Amino acid sequence: MKTKTLISLYRMKSGKRKRRNAYLGNNHGSPILGCPLHWQKSTVSTDLTEATRIAVIWENKGGLGDEKEVPHFVYISREKKPNYLHHYKAGAMNFLVRVSALMTNAPYMLNVDCDMYANEADVVRQAMCIFLQKSKNTKHCAFVQFPQDFYDSNADEIIILQSYLGRGIAGIQGPIYEGSGCFHTRRKMMEVFLQLSQILAEKNLAKEIGNSKEMVKSVVDALQMKSNPQQTLTNSIEVAKEVGNCHYEHQTSWGNTIGWLYDSMADDVNTSIGIHARGWTSSYISLDPPAFLGVMPPLGPVAMVQWRRWGTGMLEVFFNKQSPMIGVFHQKLRFRQRLAYISITMWGLRSIPELVYCLLPAYCLLHNSALFPKGLCLGMPGMLVGMHCLYTLWEFMSVGFSVQSWYVSQSIWRIKATSCWLFSIFDITLKLLGISKIVLIITKKTRSEARLGSGEGLSQREDDGLNPHSDKFEIDGSLYFLPGTFIVLVNLAAIASYSVGLQKLSCHRHKGGGSGLAEACACVLVVMLFFPFLKALFEKGKYRIPLSTLSEAVFLAVLFVIFSVG
Repeated sequence: MKTKTLISLYRMKSGKRKRRNAYLGNNHGSPILGCPLHWQKSTVSTDLTEATRIAVIWENKGGLGDEKEVPHFVYISREKKPNYLHHYKAGAMNFLVRVSALMTNAPYMLNVDCDMYANEADVVRQAMCIFLQKSKNTKHCAFVQFPQDFYDSNADEIIILQSYLGRGIAGIQGPIYEGSGCFHTRRKMMEVFLQLSQILAEKNLAKEIGNSKEMVKSVVDALQMKSNPQQTLTNSIEVAKEVGNCHYEHQTSWGNTIGWLYDSMADDVNTSIGIHARGWTSSYISLDPPAFLGVMPPLGPVAMVQWRRWGTGMLEVFFNKQSPMIGVFHQKLRFRQRLAYISITMWGLRSIPELVYCLLPAYCLLHNSALFPKGLCLGMPGMLVGMHCLYTLWEFMSVGFSVQSWYVSQSIWRIKATSCWLFSIFDITLKLLGISKIVLIITKKTRSEARLGSGEGLSQREDDGLNPHSDKFEIDGSLYFLPGTFIVLVNLAAIASYSVGLQKLSCHRHKGGGSGLAEACACVLVVMLFFPFLKALFEKGKYRIPLSTLSEAVFLAVLFVIFSVG
């Protein structure tokens, strides 16, 4: 068995995160037990042109050895040019695939983000047990996905989604590629839509993967499940640098049908749909302890940016050529798998009904119009809401989370839907109209000073807003916090009007059919779900809603009240 690991690293440059890639290759069958990842700082400007860099840090020349054998370790960095689209993570991974193909062409690859580390030493062996199973299906198991787990407290919702939604999808055609903690087969990532006779013709293959004879040979070997080990890795450096040129992918199929697919910030989901649409399956392994652990960004502006990027990326997939809504008859995507992809990629569109549901009770209370039925029929919506709450609470508690964790996750979901995903709709609308392009904003993530994996708690740094366990919600003057503040003020105004009986002034217009206690309770429920914004009205410092945001929200709330009452 010949294995290879691909690991993506980052460097910090001038306050911005630049992607760097490290390639771990092992041609001698030794399992890879782990690799430490480090942060580096530099003052070099990101606007300067950077040449391709490939450095063999460690080369294994000893041949077969024991399990403690250290594999190849190669540092690589793509060529960078200002004002040139490098396709972010997907472009970096495609470069990684090409360089590793020229050096070892080993059949398996591992993709791990910079903020995650291997928590289980036997993870490679677990994945190989799936890949090496004999199957009559020639497209058996394109990748093995491990669930993303985190050592901080902001990831409860993601863990729940993976525990139920992730495992459910895994029972159809296989799990969705999540962008990290995933083993891939090289043959799948370098698959081309050509017959074998066409593949063996170098001219046809060069049009697909680029004008590199060495690259053509490695692709042919990979598709025929052959390895291509180099006697000395340093002999391949110059050839490998050629495939890192910014213009190498021009007029090729890289990012289109080969490798990681472009045209979306959610390149993981975009690539996953492309893989399953070609008839491949995938596998899901959940280990105890978790195979990989990472860190989530702290609650506040940083988390808002990440949620907006995820929502925008999903909507890009929904509207691009990989959309699960198209290709019903010619793609090999199973029907239930297609429904799962449709559900996930449409998450951003939920912002509009979520926003309406948050404002509708307040409108009805201010306008003195009924939202819910009267009498015994009122029990029907109450029963539905209660059943939903009990079921979601059971989901959380069955995997070991508390009631408070369930409440916080429900609150975050509403905030996410009415703010970040709302801006995602604006982003995708402007892109579809050709008015502007979507730009990737890198998420800043902080690391705990506590030793990972130990029983020690995270260091208390609430004053810096860096402690993931802090119950405070850091707020700045960005527009992300305007919708939530507006919703809280509107519902508070509606509750106040009901408390003093202002809605009774217009009862004669409705003849007893106006709003009542049910609508008031709905407003109270909305305020409870947006409690972080209510609390931020009375906080101090960076945990307080800025005066500019508060002024804008008050102005919009006054307009809403006037419109509702009128």
